Amino acid sequence: MQFQQLQYFVAVAETRHFTRAADLVHVAQPSLSQQIKALERELGADLFLRARGNITLTDAGEALLPLARRILADADTARHEVQELAQLRSGRVRLGATPSVCTGLLPDVLRAFHDRYPGIRLLIEEGGSHDLVRELARGALDLALVVLPLPTPSPALTTVELLREDLVVVSSPEAPAPGTGRTVRIPDLEGERLVMFRHGYDLRELTVAACRAEGFEPDFAVEGGEMDAVLGFVRAGLGVAVVPRMVATRSGRGLRVTPLARPGLHRVIALAHRSDVAPPRAARELQRMLLER
Repeated sequence: MQFQQLQYFVAVAETRHFTRAADLVHVAQPSLSQQIKALERELGADLFLRARGNITLTDAGEALLPLARRILADADTARHEVQELAQLRSGRVRLGATPSVCTGLLPDVLRAFHDRYPGIRLLIEEGGSHDLVRELARGALDLALVVLPLPTPSPALTTVELLREDLVVVSSPEAPAPGTGRTVRIPDLEGERLVMFRHGYDLRELTVAACRAEGFEPDFAVEGGEMDAVLGFVRAGLGVAVVPRMVATRSGRGLRVTPLARPGLHRVIALAHRSDVAPPRAARELQRMLLER
């Protein structure tokens, strides 16, 4: 008994038609009929009652059908499991993240993932949440770490909250301490010159919105940089910046870190993927490690 013969048998049993069954399994109808006859000879029993325009199962065919379906299902499961394991030995994961998340959260997790699955290539794309959502939607990314709420909510995405992170103010130790020196209130930023991120940066939108909520427009000493540039400009004494605590902790050398007074500011980082397409096995494993970090 051959696996292929069982496939052909189930196809005929489900379509009750040899020609349609042959189309279903992509084989010529004479070849399919020959394999069914060979299977019947092997089993020593007819599986179908053949009448013009009417194909029905014999008692032997009825007995074989659930067993054949189970064998085919088990084979599919085995193939799937082996492919899943193979995907963890080679392949790639395409992960999008905001630059601040790349600096703060990802290094430790990606190191642990690489140590466990050294054959998986990690492709990282940095961008703002809006850009990452667009890349997810067009299938260019498997997963993305984005800031909630999304600029344009999308029902085609599934998001899972990963962490809620406080924002802090960083400044040069050689410059006067902002605020009271122990904490900074948002109104205190009215008297400070800010080093500001480029347009489209989630932290820029959040900081500007907080200042406007207190009734003033922030004063920019320099603007347009990515995270590393912003921290470098602050170290040089050009101004102060509002950044995630995790980034400030990792990049604290040469920086004064001052918390924001309550209620302060925070951001929510979420893991996003398309709702209509399951991420590849390797991406799901990275997702698990991020959620369990």
